[in-house]
Amino acid sequence: MPSDVQYQVMWNRLISIVEEQAQALVRTAFSTSVREAGDLSAGVYDAEGRMLAQAVTGTPGHVNAMADAVAHFIRRIGRQTMFEGDVYITNDPWEGTGHLHDITMVTPSFRNGVLVGFFACTAHIVDIGGRGFGADANSVYEEGLYIPIMKFAERGEVDETLTRIIRGNVREPDQLIGDVYALATCNEVGHRRLTGMMDEFDLADLTGIAAFILDNSRRATIERIAALTPGSAAGEMTVDGFSAPITLRVRLTIEADRIISDFTGTTGVDKKGINCPLVYTKAYACYALKCAIAPEIPNNHASLAPFEIVAEENTIVHAVHPAPVALRHIVGHFVPDTVYAALDLLLPDTVPAEGAGCLCNFQVSLRPRTDAPAPAHARRSEVLTFNSGGSGARPTVDGLNATAFPSGVMTMPVEATENAGPVMIWRKELRPDSGGAGTTRGGLGQYMEVGAQEGHEFDIQAMFDRVHHPARGRRGGAPGGATTIARSDGEAMRGKGKQFVPHGARVLMAFPGGAGHGDPSGRDPAAVRRDLARGYVSAEVAASTYGIDPATISEIQARAEAGDE
Repeated sequence: MPSDVQYQVMWNRLISIVEEQAQALVRTAFSTSVREAGDLSAGVYDAEGRMLAQAVTGTPGHVNAMADAVAHFIRRIGRQTMFEGDVYITNDPWEGTGHLHDITMVTPSFRNGVLVGFFACTAHIVDIGGRGFGADANSVYEEGLYIPIMKFAERGEVDETLTRIIRGNVREPDQLIGDVYALATCNEVGHRRLTGMMDEFDLADLTGIAAFILDNSRRATIERIAALTPGSAAGEMTVDGFSAPITLRVRLTIEADRIISDFTGTTGVDKKGINCPLVYTKAYACYALKCAIAPEIPNNHASLAPFEIVAEENTIVHAVHPAPVALRHIVGHFVPDTVYAALDLLLPDTVPAEGAGCLCNFQVSLRPRTDAPAPAHARRSEVLTFNSGGSGARPTVDGLNATAFPSGVMTMPVEATENAGPVMIWRKELRPDSGGAGTTRGGLGQYMEVGAQEGHEFDIQAMFDRVHHPARGRRGGAPGGATTIARSDGEAMRGKGKQFVPHGARVLMAFPGGAGHGDPSGRDPAAVRRDLARGYVSAEVAASTYGIDPATISEIQARAEAGDE
């Protein structure tokens, strides 16, 4: 039997294996959302379907939701019909990661003819048919092609009928099928590394290492919880919603060996596609608590188990079939700040102020102009870009500029976005004064100006929030800047939904900033001077909010213009 030291080496090896699995997906994926933004997850599971390790690359919404997925695959496929060379697939929102635009693939791992575990991975794909990626659908049936849990390949033979059905129902068939093969390949990479490790340590199965990982993770997590003062507190926040505001409510209860997040009282299911399946709510509630209480404990089945999530069915955080769920991330990404509103009452000066929350994503559907003859080079294209507002200030550190929390998804480079189709990014820069004032300042949002190449018009699917409800500060901190969206020709635009942009027009967007933490009067004057020199705050804010005298402001501005910050 291996020693504890050997098991620890194996545990570290498993983490490196799933990271290599994720990097293989990044290198081979067709979608820019995977290659450039890292909107993916990868993990290894024991033969019972319990997650043992997750990749560092990826998003908590994917990996924590995917933690429960393999059990569904085992139940649906059946162990008796699992064979070497099999690959399974689904985009079921309730048994995968929350919406049809995520494809999850699971590969059973056999060694010497015996099933020893599973590899799973998820990636967001640009198009799955239907209305496209947006909130306009009235039910999940309108949101695109549904793939139930089934075999993509059996004994190494791909189901060509399935691939033809997929190709016939989506706008970017080569891109989607390419992503599916990339997902299958990255699982294969993980399988090869796992069986190599098992050969090296002469393991017949993963029973021993699984027990070591899960027992130690559960014990360590419960020890962190037990060190806290038991108690209960309520938190809530209101966000824009689709056509009316929605309110998220949670009661957080710390007990000796668990923490319960009860979302009773949250707004009901929306008519449009911003609803969140419970699996996604659970993913982000657990993530928020782990970040605050046990961040150093690796994510796995056991380290997540002490965080229990409760929500009433048919609320916006526990939507059931056939509710539209395409933009479930808009609600899901606000779950951590809701949890932190309660946790801040129980653990003061631990959690950050509210941030931008949901990603500032938009998708453009480009086509040749229809108001006049289009040039020969004009073409149809779907381009999805991921962008971020600012994160909230932490108790002792400023919030991060244009950085996604809680999703962790990377902002996509302009070059990659423009390479994906005939879209033009005319402006992309930090947004001064958007970070809420405080002893520590909120992170800045961004400005973006988007159009199309000559000869094209487009629809934009806006997926924004924080238009009417900007991020709130904590402990006296000021709110972050609100989201704005407008058209260059003066036409009004909404924060959510598909909207037409004619030839020659552009969309002007300002993404939200994170809120501040603590009274602004307590901010270090040197930090304010640094912000002024870098252009993070204006002279007006430096003077009116932070009390910097005009002579100092003039001196700093002169030095900044001279290139001497």
